[in-house]
Amino acid sequence: MQDKTMMDKIIIQGARENNLKNIFLEIPKNQFVVFTGLSGSGKSTLAFDTLYAEGQRRYLESLSSYARQFLDKVGKPNVDKIEGLTPAIAIDQKTTSKNPRSTVGTITEIYDYLRLLFARIGEQFCPTCLEPITSMNASDIISQICHLEENSKIIILAPIIKDKKGAFNDKLESLRLKGYVRAFVDGVMVRLDEEIHLHKTKNTPLKRWWIGWLSIMKTLHGSLAR
Repeated sequence: MQDKTMMDKIIIQGARENNLKNIFLEIPKNQFVVFTGLSGSGKSTLAFDTLYAEGQRRYLESLSSYARQFLDKVGKPNVDKIEGLTPAIAIDQKTTSKNPRSTVGTITEIYDYLRLLFARIGEQFCPTCLEPITSMNASDIISQICHLEENSKIIILAPIIKDKKGAFNDKLESLRLKGYVRAFVDGVMVRLDEEIHLHKTKNTPLKRWWIGWLSIMKTLHGSLAR
């Protein structure tokens, strides 16, 4: 059984791949390690052709014989022994995709898995109020509102325009014709019977005033549901 000191480092004995001359080396784990030297001194050979190649070979050997038949055979590097080696990932200095927007995540195909990880396991927070975002149905929302202090005032809004530029005179006129009296324009309450000027070149969020002010009362549950 390997002791703790063996588990904290990778031990290379007798590495002779390409231009390596019987190298003996200990590399600490969980640290940032850099191989430096003159061109042709064996940096890439040690990193890619020795460490990475042996890591790949050991990983493939752990697969079933059925799975191995579909994979290219990886030869053993010219080294006497490597101890403490864990599964390895290598990113070479070459272009693997013609798409300039490719990332390590898309090239290694882990991007979709990371999206699932954050979406399913990660806890989401509202960037404005910093409260956790949870799934709520109508009953949950009504229950939360009814826990507010009595006589608290609330309004219910419905988004009409978001992240769009324009004056939107037709939208405002449509709201007036439907009988709406007020709206929220860029975070400010305005009356629809007054003249409203929106910047044609500016994103202006517009929210429809849904049912006006409500005063929180203990008997309000049914009205909110409707």
